[in-house]
Amino acid sequence: MADEVLTSPYGSWPSPIDAALAAAHDGRPEWVGFVGDEVWWTEPRPDEGGRRALVRRRNQEAGREEPPWKGGGGRRAGGREETVLPAPWNVRSRVIEYGGRPWTGEVHDGRPLVVFVHFADQRLYRYEPGGEPVPLTPLSPLGGGLRWAEPRLDLARGEVWCVLEEFTGDGPSEVRRVLAAVPLDGSAAGDRGAVRELLAPRHRFVTGARLSPDGRRAAWLAWDHPRMPWDGTELLVADVTEDGLLKDARTVAGGPDEAVAQVEWSADGSLLYSGDRSGWWNLYRDGTPLCPREEEFGGPLWQLGLRWFAPLDDGLLAVVHGRGPAVLGILDPESGEIVDAAGPWTEFSATLATHGERVVAVGAGPRTAHEVVELDTATGRARVIGAPHRDPVHPAYYPEPLTRTFRGPDGREVHAHLHPPHHPARTAPEGELPPYVIWAHGGPTSRAPLVLDLAVAYFTSRGIGVAEVNYGGSTGYGRAYRERLREQWGVVDVEDCASVARALADEGTADPARLAIRGGSAGGWTAAASLTTTDVYACGTIVYPVLDLATWGPGETHDFESRYLESLVGPLAEVPDRYAERSPTTHAHRLTAPFLLLQGLDDVICPPAQCRRFLARIAGRGVPHAYLAFEGEGHGFRRADTMIRALEAELSLYAQVFRLEPEPRVPKVELTP
Repeated sequence: MADEVLTSPYGSWPSPIDAALAAAHDGRPEWVGFVGDEVWWTEPRPDEGGRRALVRRRNQEAGREEPPWKGGGGRRAGGREETVLPAPWNVRSRVIEYGGRPWTGEVHDGRPLVVFVHFADQRLYRYEPGGEPVPLTPLSPLGGGLRWAEPRLDLARGEVWCVLEEFTGDGPSEVRRVLAAVPLDGSAAGDRGAVRELLAPRHRFVTGARLSPDGRRAAWLAWDHPRMPWDGTELLVADVTEDGLLKDARTVAGGPDEAVAQVEWSADGSLLYSGDRSGWWNLYRDGTPLCPREEEFGGPLWQLGLRWFAPLDDGLLAVVHGRGPAVLGILDPESGEIVDAAGPWTEFSATLATHGERVVAVGAGPRTAHEVVELDTATGRARVIGAPHRDPVHPAYYPEPLTRTFRGPDGREVHAHLHPPHHPARTAPEGELPPYVIWAHGGPTSRAPLVLDLAVAYFTSRGIGVAEVNYGGSTGYGRAYRERLREQWGVVDVEDCASVARALADEGTADPARLAIRGGSAGGWTAAASLTTTDVYACGTIVYPVLDLATWGPGETHDFESRYLESLVGPLAEVPDRYAERSPTTHAHRLTAPFLLLQGLDDVICPPAQCRRFLARIAGRGVPHAYLAFEGEGHGFRRADTMIRALEAELSLYAQVFRLEPEPRVPKVELTP
């Protein structure tokens, strides 16, 4: 790094963070768990076609000292990581399309026994190290076939209990979901009849069953259309019969206006759950609040098997909690006191596992990528044990973010993370204001965490600011904040993003003539709606978006979100005009700003047909744009070559519209009218 600081225009700063580097570090470890006393998890492989690899951390060899861990809060553990299955094995479920926990394992006869879902065929496989994976479930010719999530081994019965999603026809909504047991001997690999259903289907959606310590009761969550799981779920408990069926299922918590996000059993047989009846996802034990606070101990159930808390054998609870940022702590349910883990991790994902006095989680921070972290509750010591962060470039090139609260219409709070342009050896000419890109997160019932993201650094290190907006409707700030978006999608999110953009321009932080908006999925909707209904932005990047409300629903999108619009916009039968009024496709004639549209051709959540209809509406209108469609990509890009092309195209758009001269020059994306 040079000591001299040079002056050059924003957007022209040279950066070692190229698109290939950002793509190589996209994604994070997920689905941590213990197999015996070993920690296993899944992690992304962008350069291997975007597969999710299953990884184990073999225990430290005797006499081997642990090397020092850089960054504070602990030391990096000894032992070694090992990829369990080679390519093309891809450990990932497609249940509800967003998936769920795809693997489980235990030590059996002195060695690991693992059951996992393979993405390509969605079958369950049994695997023991040293052998080859053996299929446990059959294929189905109907629709999306048979899919599985949240496997849990029952070695006493020789089964694995799962959520089964079974298509009954070719349509995306011709599907049933039920709790089921699959024999471990492989007898169901060619025989659907050998799969044992644990009870008759009674709800559209279910999560995996949790067995009580004595094995006599099971608990799970369920909900039905048109509710989403953050609107309201039911917590059910049933008795387990001697022949392994569930009977006398009864609702013990939750309902249409209470979202129970997770349920577990404590070691003493108490029922623990996270529910938001107070307006915040708080923890309850047999219906009694354990630590009532105006912060979240739960979140949106976008995938089956997410865990924001996990009981320990001594009665303590590992919790991921917070207001906005979610940190890892240990809760004493008797006193209500929480002690948080020390270290550089300011955000933890909803994946936890416990074993004895050990807690394993996935944490990250503004200068630390997602790592597998182990907390020893006896000593309070936290350390990295997997997927350790290693700086791919000098940290001086990382963003230096700020968390801010802006004011939207009517003075309402709007939360955002601000990433100003930052470079260790460059500054802009005096008086020049930087371009800024407003990032709208997906979901929309979700949140942008404040963690190291090299895609953000790709822009900030070149002199382009980024503002991630947690607009009204985002999670992490209580149910009232989340419900600001009820029947207001395309209004509140657009207004809140525009409020942040205007505030940055008004205070002299951003150049008002060089503002852009970008987003993917629901964020793509917000970006497109912003470009067609406001004059705030000079251009925008729209990624695998929703664009036409009237057709995005039953029949075009997947079953899980097919009735989502009833809460986001309103019932179609009651407010049909609103569906047209809000849709970017309807207002495409108002679009004048250049834009980039990115789409995966295998996307079943936001299908390419939405993009084609939108593009047809602007044809011949002289609006500069580029449409890049990627074969083999679904909802969310996972392949390195796709991510590189998408990121470079986005920078090229800003360079052309804002008249930047990025160094090194990136491939130019052709904008055609």
